Amino acid sequence: MAQITYREALNQALHEELERDERVFIMGEEVGYFGGAFKVTDGLLAIFGEKRVRDTPISELTIVGAGIGAAMGGLKPIVELMTINFGLLAMDQIVNHAAKIHYMFGGHAKVPIVIRAPQGGGHQLGAQHSQSLEAYFLHCPGLRVVIPATPADAKGLLKTAIREDDPVIFLEHESLYGMKGEVPEGEYMIPLGRANVMREGKDVTIVSYSKCVYDALRAAEALENEGVDAEVVDLRTLNPLDINTVVESVRKTGKAIVVYEGWRTGGAGAEIAAQIYEAAFDSLDAPVERVATLDTPMPYNKKLEHAALPSADQIVRAAERLA
Repeated sequence: MAQITYREALNQALHEELERDERVFIMGEEVGYFGGAFKVTDGLLAIFGEKRVRDTPISELTIVGAGIGAAMGGLKPIVELMTINFGLLAMDQIVNHAAKIHYMFGGHAKVPIVIRAPQGGGHQLGAQHSQSLEAYFLHCPGLRVVIPATPADAKGLLKTAIREDDPVIFLEHESLYGMKGEVPEGEYMIPLGRANVMREGKDVTIVSYSKCVYDALRAAEALENEGVDAEVVDLRTLNPLDINTVVESVRKTGKAIVVYEGWRTGGAGAEIAAQIYEAAFDSLDAPVERVATLDTPMPYNKKLEHAALPSADQIVRAAERLA
């Protein structure tokens, strides 16, 4: 398998789906000539032209609204937002329209739209540009929420998302775009709602997604030196949520740590922890630990930003508390 970056894997998925289905098109701010804020759409304009790769005005509400209309009209729009922080300006379109139209039209209308956006902290972009907002979308019925960690998953899940009939929020951590990994050659897709056991273990289950998966893997390596065998589960999607794989792991290990970059209070990890309690309470030897971003606006100062974010060291300390 080829070693390519997360960014290149996404670009391949977009290229293949644009080529496969003439209904697919991309729209967003600077996705054409500039190639996207993080160069994910680089080179696609030259191949598919302005009709299929469309630069838009700077208005997220308008971009998402136009995408919803195109989806209802039979097209397959892929809307790129420069950052999920700007998605807050389009929340009415996302929550009140994209998520609800299929339900409110009695199933007679579909909204097969993919809304792609980078998110996450760690780059000194300040409080308004460093947020992880997956919990907002997880909280809204009608939206699929996809949040891959590896290049292979990024490609396979994006191809699946594009072919979905449901609206999909596809979240990419900014720190992962340059991350390299093995990606299968040829056509492949990854189903939504199927978690991946990245590392098997018997002493504690570490559940995570997106960039925090790598923190979990580093913590697992450190814990191995202490004689603790940690299992790492990458959820890959939050809606649908593969809680069965998580519960199976927790029943084996008896202990669970949920790691996520959203704020600790009301974050996606709180929902995951609640479902673990509901489904595997009798198997738990200790309370579920959560490692998350502190409940504070993201500091600009580099050291303070690092302190606010979850880390491998924090996961190790959580595992030691459980032990």
